[in-house]
Amino acid sequence: MAWYIIKLLILLPVIAGLAWGSLKLLQKLQERQTAASGTKSVRIVETTMLSPTLKLAVIEFHGREILVSASRNGLTRLAEAPARAPAPMPAMLDGGAA
Repeated sequence: MAWYIIKLLILLPVIAGLAWGSLKLLQKLQERQTAASGTKSVRIVETTMLSPTLKLAVIEFHGREILVSASRNGLTRLAEAPARAPAPMPAMLDGGAA
């Protein structure tokens, strides 16, 4: 019985360490792959939760803003418009003086 407890005390941290290390390695590989892909053509501009199962999102794609609804059934395109110009930063409105 003592031999079983000793093996458990040794192997349990080893297995936990291997699981943690594999998750960290996967995270680093995903970061590297994302950085290598360059600029993204899709950007989420804004999201709004309407109910626990329904969400509205504005997605910018190749100079167009697309309003979609996301539910359990999937995505539905609701509207499309040209992309808006980015809003100026508040510090830029007064000439940058602080």
